Amino acid sequence: MTAPAAEARCAVLSADIPEPLVGSAPRARAWLVIEQPGPYGFAALTESHLPQPVRDSLGSLPKSSGTTVLLARAVGRHADTHARVRERRFWFAHTSPGGVRMRTGMLDESHLLRPDLAEVLDAAARGELPPWGTRSTTPLLLVCTNARRDVCCAVLGRPVAEALAADPAYAGDVLEVSHLGGHRFSPTALLLPSGHAFGRLDAAAARDVLDSAREQRLGALEHHRGRTSLAQPAQVAEHAVRRDAGVSSLDELDVLRRVNDRVVPAPLRWGLDDTSLDAEVRHTDGRAWLVALHRETLPVRRPESCGKAETEVVLWRPDEVRQLPRWR
Repeated sequence: MTAPAAEARCAVLSADIPEPLVGSAPRARAWLVIEQPGPYGFAALTESHLPQPVRDSLGSLPKSSGTTVLLARAVGRHADTHARVRERRFWFAHTSPGGVRMRTGMLDESHLLRPDLAEVLDAAARGELPPWGTRSTTPLLLVCTNARRDVCCAVLGRPVAEALAADPAYAGDVLEVSHLGGHRFSPTALLLPSGHAFGRLDAAAARDVLDSAREQRLGALEHHRGRTSLAQPAQVAEHAVRRDAGVSSLDELDVLRRVNDRVVPAPLRWGLDDTSLDAEVRHTDGRAWLVALHRETLPVRRPESCGKAETEVVLWRPDEVRQLPRWR
């Protein structure tokens, strides 16, 4: 595949389009990250050098799960080797508000071949992580660098990952990752275990993300794409409250769907058929806000990824952020 010229790359083409980052985060309530050195193909789970039985197992997982599986590797060059590895590092994080947790350790190949793996991932999306490895609270930043998926991720993402990996203060907490979506916002990154996604990062912003996360705060708000455990309009509502109310904590806001005078949980696919919505954003300290949102189509087109056709830009915007009586 021939790489597009710089002026035709998706991140370059989208730079002048007034498309906000917020509301563009990939959606998943849990993430299973598996270490795999070597090259990745376009579809990393099935086109890497994982053993064929593992590739078959991961490739057969249903797309509807609330858990996303990623491959990750240490930052730097990797030999194109087919050596069989039966144990590999893993990170398994549940990212929903109020239920953030992560386990890490060494994962035996047999865990990825178990016939009920899909059920394990479904349970993880509900907050039921399997007893693999040990509990971890150390923030981990995953920077997308998969050139086979999108050239922008490698050209723009790899320098950010390399800058952090070269700094002893951050080297142990950054990995290259196979695919996060939103290539036009490269460099993109995912913060675990909280599940906040970022775009158009530079090295300084990436350091701020990790420094803040170590203090349980959200850094680099201007690079924030949203929290992955929330639907797109809910991501926008949460971000609007952060901006207006100055909320910086990683895990003290939740977003509910408001229907008349009731609030109900908002699913990951919330808002697909709506043009306007009301969300209620709640803080663990009892504060609450009503955020009215509307769907908007911009009068411009852009490719979502390098080499893809141009598509229209559809997004959610907040109309109003109004403080409500305390919810508790």
